[in-house]
Amino acid sequence: MPRSSPPAANVAGVPTVDGLTFSYVLHELPPGRLPFRRWRFELWHGARLEAAGWRMSERDAARALRTHGSRVGHDMFGLGPAVVEEIQPAFRPGAAIRVHHGAVTFSLVPRNLDRPELLTSLAS
Repeated sequence: MPRSSPPAANVAGVPTVDGLTFSYVLHELPPGRLPFRRWRFELWHGARLEAAGWRMSERDAARALRTHGSRVGHDMFGLGPAVVEEIQPAFRPGAAIRVHHGAVTFSLVPRNLDRPELLTSLAS
């Protein structure tokens, strides 16, 4: 008896996405009423703000960017949240990095790199 292949309707294609990229803003907030340093972060996907907040250290703010990027990436593809197993190395503000977390891989790039007037005002 010949073996039959499964019907084509039961075979689901796996989506391939090239270049999932989030832009970010990460900077130290000016001193305020609170007696400690704070770092502000924003995670953007195109023109949409996906996450924002502050942390008490630059490393924690960078970790928050990775975590929120992973959450948004998994949600975009209808996947469950990834389990954080290891601590990711810190990165310096202004660096572009590639993150592989769970089932998604994405890039984090600084926002407004295409506007040199903003970069020169930050340097002075």
